[in-house]
Amino acid sequence: MRMLFAGALLALASFGPAMAADEDVVINGTGRNIPATITLPEGDGPFPFVVMFHGTGSNRHEAGNGYDLLAPKLAEAGIASARFDFAGSGDSTVDYVQYTPSSGMQDGLDVIAYMRGLEQIDDARLGLLGWSQGGMIAMLTAARTPDVKSLVTWAGVLDMSFYLADQYDDAKANGFTVMKFDWREPLNLSLNWFEEVRALKLADELANYKGALLAINGSADTVVDPAIADAIVAAAGSDNKQVEIIDGADHTYNIFSGDMTAFDKLMQVTVDWFAKTL
Repeated sequence: MRMLFAGALLALASFGPAMAADEDVVINGTGRNIPATITLPEGDGPFPFVVMFHGTGSNRHEAGNGYDLLAPKLAEAGIASARFDFAGSGDSTVDYVQYTPSSGMQDGLDVIAYMRGLEQIDDARLGLLGWSQGGMIAMLTAARTPDVKSLVTWAGVLDMSFYLADQYDDAKANGFTVMKFDWREPLNLSLNWFEEVRALKLADELANYKGALLAINGSADTVVDPAIADAIVAAAGSDNKQVEIIDGADHTYNIFSGDMTAFDKLMQVTVDWFAKTL
């Protein structure tokens, strides 16, 4: 059952009459329900669409509500979007122990299928966006889904085999380990997650991706080395691909600093890319 997104009227007032209201939905996915928020431009369409993949410990709204800020900008450019919660994140009702790269990709595919079931959507004009680990899942999805036309990564990660390596033995002994954060409650990270990221050769798989690609990083990112953007572009099999480095931006593009200059640029570059490649 669909529910009108509580913040729709406020968002509409903030971004003007060209933006359609957000709508919260629960998608009946493969093995679980997927909480998602859909934003459609005004009009009948059919519209190109972008599916957004969130990062570690975050949710479909993303850091500082960054995805909530981007969605109406895409709508103003005539691009529909969907942002969703991975298993165990946000409004998901299952434990995070169910989350792995392959489950995240499947959730994304289920959201894509849902969007393609809407009459306002142009099925062929699909774009993906991923932030941090969400970038890894978006890249994996694009590499294994031939009809993705455009891909954007925000501080995307190519290799997480090193992540929490000192907790691998704990996960191996117990089936999961507890992942702790400074900003939220802990999450249970499964042994299956560790095994999948250690087996994944994403740079090799990206050679299969032929669509447009934009890899964006901040020059002051201390979580994901900005040089990873170059590695992403080098690995991709695309002809239309480029790197964008936003000067002075950290891993969250300074969204928590009170200065929105870097994040505003991030959004504009992203919208412009999708507008010309979808």
